[in-house]
Amino acid sequence: MQAWRVHENGEPGAVMRREEVDVPEPGPGQVLLKVRAANVNFPDALLCRGHYQVRPPLPFTPGVEICGETRDGRRVIATAALPHGGFADHALADAAALLPAPDALDDAEAAALHIGYQTGWFGLHRRAALQAGETLLVHAAAGGVGSAAVQLGKAAGATVIGVVGGPAKAAVARALGCDVVIDRRSEDVVAAVKAATGGRGADVIYDPVGGDAYQQSAKCVAFEGRIVVVGFASGTIPAPALNHALVKNYAILGLHWGLYVQRDPAAVLQCHETLTALAAKGIVKPLVAERVPFTGAADAVQRVADGTTTGRLVVLPEGARA
Repeated sequence: MQAWRVHENGEPGAVMRREEVDVPEPGPGQVLLKVRAANVNFPDALLCRGHYQVRPPLPFTPGVEICGETRDGRRVIATAALPHGGFADHALADAAALLPAPDALDDAEAAALHIGYQTGWFGLHRRAALQAGETLLVHAAAGGVGSAAVQLGKAAGATVIGVVGGPAKAAVARALGCDVVIDRRSEDVVAAVKAATGGRGADVIYDPVGGDAYQQSAKCVAFEGRIVVVGFASGTIPAPALNHALVKNYAILGLHWGLYVQRDPAAVLQCHETLTALAAKGIVKPLVAERVPFTGAADAVQRVADGTTTGRLVVLPEGARA
């Protein structure tokens, strides 16, 4: 079969190589899936660089999120079991963690529904307890992770403020339904948030960026607000001043979705059922900006790593329907 593999750590565009390899054999509790679509995630870039919390043995195939087909013909979504990831004709996954692909979504959309939307749902509802009528601020609102949070925030009845970088991404955020869009390249984020909220600040802040974005969050979070930390796409991990959290009376919440897979799989299934129902009603729909041919997988991962994309890039195996 064809697979993209990483033999040494580095930038995705430099270290991902397309190769002919043997179809992997499932281990105990695993299942072999024919890949129908593989969503590109920022962790795929971190895996290539050797900077992710999981470091699979070299060589490995990245691609952590897939829509696949079982040997008995079921269409499913899954997190790929590394080192046999989704940028290949076939991938491995844990049999117990397979979820039915929603009928309302095509393969590319289904592949993009899993990790980003689950992270958003657990972050906004289980961790931050977002309520209807509250204000939600989403950093990188036009990206894959941020766009999911925007849709889930609107579904929850929140007023959503999206922070983006540049006019093109601002247009995407508006199309997603953001009530207020702030271009961090041309506007003062903190002043704009306070102006949009009458000086109160945002009740919930969803931050997949870290770095300067987190510093802005701490300055514009509301009384009894909640900052949900879901990643560090900026490459800078902030060191929060806990005395500031005390004085302003806000909470800093971490969200590691993978722990729910390990410790509360029933909650993951319940979340998927909720997301499937929302997709059936058209309330959530992954923003697939580009369906990438298999030959372009390395370039797609590099573009996501560079932060130049909007929505999701999804890699399709050769012969797959777009």
